[in-house]
Amino acid sequence: MLFYVILYSMNKTHLTKTRFSNLELSDSIINSLKQAAYTECTPIQGRTLPLSLRGKDIAGQAQTGTGKTAAFLLATFQRLLNDESEQVKNPRALILAPTRELAIQIHKDAMLLGKLLKFKYALIYGGTDYKKQQDSLKGNVDIVIGTPGRVIDFQRQNLLNLNNIQVTVMDEADRMFDLGFIKDIRYLLRRMPEPEKRLNLLFSATLSYKVTELAYEHMNNPELIKIEQEEVTSKAITQSAFCPANDQKVPLLMGLLKKHQPERSIVFVNTKRCAEQLDGYLQANGYKVAVLSGDVPQEKRQRLLNDFQENKVNLMIATDVAARGLHIPAVSHVINYDLPQDVEDYVHRIGRTARFGTTGIAFSFICEDYAYSMPDIEEYIGEKITVNPITEDLLATDIKPPAKRPPRKTAYQGKKPQLANTKRPYKPRNEQQINKTKGIEVKASAPVVNKASTPENPQ
Repeated sequence: MLFYVILYSMNKTHLTKTRFSNLELSDSIINSLKQAAYTECTPIQGRTLPLSLRGKDIAGQAQTGTGKTAAFLLATFQRLLNDESEQVKNPRALILAPTRELAIQIHKDAMLLGKLLKFKYALIYGGTDYKKQQDSLKGNVDIVIGTPGRVIDFQRQNLLNLNNIQVTVMDEADRMFDLGFIKDIRYLLRRMPEPEKRLNLLFSATLSYKVTELAYEHMNNPELIKIEQEEVTSKAITQSAFCPANDQKVPLLMGLLKKHQPERSIVFVNTKRCAEQLDGYLQANGYKVAVLSGDVPQEKRQRLLNDFQENKVNLMIATDVAARGLHIPAVSHVINYDLPQDVEDYVHRIGRTARFGTTGIAFSFICEDYAYSMPDIEEYIGEKITVNPITEDLLATDIKPPAKRPPRKTAYQGKKPQLANTKRPYKPRNEQQINKTKGIEVKASAPVVNKASTPENPQ
């Protein structure tokens, strides 16, 4: 198998001169794109679509926020439209994503870009809506979008047949490895038609050795297309840092929020405990906040994301669960309240802003606990981050302390525990105990000696 490497440098304009109307796309797709205000291709779209629309497998590398989702969705739509003249057996396409949030976002984009198409979708992911998702597969579904674990679950129950898959998409393939999904991916790929009989599209922020090996094994002579940026982080992001003491972090955060008045911002922390503490301070001081961490139930997590995207809440506190796979438009500011301990997480965090050609601002706190991470981050991104002085006007004063949380309720809180009367009645076992229960004084008796064993009566 031979890889063809095509390198393309990102333009400052973000978009290329390639227009969707000039590609081999059906009129129904072009009209859907016009309604969604899509006219010119991004670099990853402009380089992959001419090939994938002709049936060529693609392994594409591009940074987050560069339009990879549209690149594989349009190729998927066109492949299914081309094959509708044949006897159709569904489902015909499977799109795999590493996280529930990314799967949900892909489904939203599919509904938008395929608005005038008649495809039926099934969105399946773990954590919630099991019966609802199960029922969605009983219809004549064209495209299944989901996370590997739930897809395997339904496949093993014979609710999802992979024998007729014509298009396979693996999005954020490097993240699949990070989360330990690669065995699940291989399990699913081996239950589909042979690679030569389907279109295979793999997209990733980094094409590591493991990701490339996966492409060699389960794809049909794919072309490797890399959209290279001169810098690891986008020039559209203005990066700077502060060096607060631990007790200055909350005042500094509130001072920055007051000074810059961000339209929509994400504050990244390293632990759930820190997120809860920060949430208490911000809410006590009048901020509407959404907190997103790994153990938030899926239904609540999706509700928080919708509130954030619809500007019902304009400030989100998040652990690194939100650093990848979330397409949240118009995030103007990212604040690293805690520096990440993994250098790649820094890039993914600040990549939540300056998406799709916009600009953004990223602040980082080099505090006492995580200062050791900054040299590694600067080495990884290949540049020094400007450290700003902390002036008095940046430190908020008169900060209200967080409201005291009510004590955690227990099963017996406010009630007197009613214990079952399981005590057995006392039954005396010998004469002394019987006399004692009757109130008869019991004198200690001399120990009984075996006469046969005394010196006077030797045996």
